Amino acid sequence: MEKRENVISLLVHNKPDVLARVAGTLGGKGYNIESLCVDATANPEISKIILTTIGTKATIQKIEAQLERLIDVIRVENLTDVETVKRELALIRMNLTADNKNELIRTVNRLNCKILTFNSDHCVLEFRGTKAEVDRVLETLKPLGLDDIARTGIAALERKN
Repeated sequence: MEKRENVISLLVHNKPDVLARVAGTLGGKGYNIESLCVDATANPEISKIILTTIGTKATIQKIEAQLERLIDVIRVENLTDVETVKRELALIRMNLTADNKNELIRTVNRLNCKILTFNSDHCVLEFRGTKAEVDRVLETLKPLGLDDIARTGIAALERKN
């Protein structure tokens, strides 16, 4: 069976320890969470968790069933094959030198990165896009002095017609 990345959306009660139980459910069975994005919804009593994990169709079905059994889980949806808008945010710190500054500025403009801070020895960039686009930008920037990154993980929302 083919393994692939799956995007799973959970609505949960916004209470202490719910995220730990969700993570423990996956980790306890040997499944890894590849990315995680969590925040309260428009209703502050409900949170949305978007996680990605890799597995076969059968494995993902088992994960979904285990998550649905958790007390504070309201709804579990696999968004992998659903028409969704998916985005990720990356903050990228770049080292600046006299040798790389001009090339870095050209590359940042070409990649449509937003410059958040810029000083004599480093800058912080912002890039938003699909996971593949973020990966491509990071690969492009790596040889130009990439120092550190922070990624949000995938945020996903089902499209409604």
